[in-house]
Amino acid sequence: MGATSASSGVQPWIGESVVTRASVGLPTLDRSELSGHLIVLEGTDGSGRSTQIALLTEWLESQGFAVQTMGLRRSFLIAKDIDSLLAKNSVTRYTLALMYATDFFDQLENRILPALRSGMIVLADRYYYTLIARAAVRGLDHQYLHRIYDLALPPDLTFFLNVRPQIAFEREFQKSPAISFWEAGRDLHLSDDLYDSFISYQTMVRKEFVNLAKRHGFATLNGENTVRTVNADLRKRIASYLGIRNIRYRPSHALVHLWQ
Repeated sequence: MGATSASSGVQPWIGESVVTRASVGLPTLDRSELSGHLIVLEGTDGSGRSTQIALLTEWLESQGFAVQTMGLRRSFLIAKDIDSLLAKNSVTRYTLALMYATDFFDQLENRILPALRSGMIVLADRYYYTLIARAAVRGLDHQYLHRIYDLALPPDLTFFLNVRPQIAFEREFQKSPAISFWEAGRDLHLSDDLYDSFISYQTMVRKEFVNLAKRHGFATLNGENTVRTVNADLRKRIASYLGIRNIRYRPSHALVHLWQ
């Protein structure tokens, strides 16, 4: 599904229904104050989100936009606590889900909304959709999870970088030979083999993303294409939404290593 227009602020959902900033979000929020735009990149581990966020940030700034980024575990309130629990590999699924929700809403209130009020572009390296996908795989009820995030602000654009788990593993292993306990879903006891556990876990998460993409109207991109190809597709879609005419881009020396 393609991008929606910047003037309407409409994010399509399942079927023919639509959700707008005027109808969903924090109850005390005056959505007319939000002159900026929220753009989300979603995908499993190894899908290339972080690389694309870095490149898109530089491109948008070169076009004169001020950019704020956000992601998981970046809340000043609770991020360190989540990191501590994850490092111990001992936390219940409900505790983890609620701590991530706290991290998300703290960022929403203290980073995302102030940036949008200031007219900035907010690029999200994952949004609450990842939190739903991961928690659902761990057995939490979908309806319960969606109710947690009922007050969340719908993005203006959401892109799902779709990558097979086998490709994702190769990418993650190239970055670091130490695949994390949580990336491999080891807490679910899917397999004693690290590779098999990673593939099984990421397959389940990917399935959740496919369903979320249908429900929330994500634009699905082939994340297995080259970085240049994916970036060109993203720039084209974002440029159409924001009214940018010149979509040409070459990364700076600092980011050229990402340009594969």
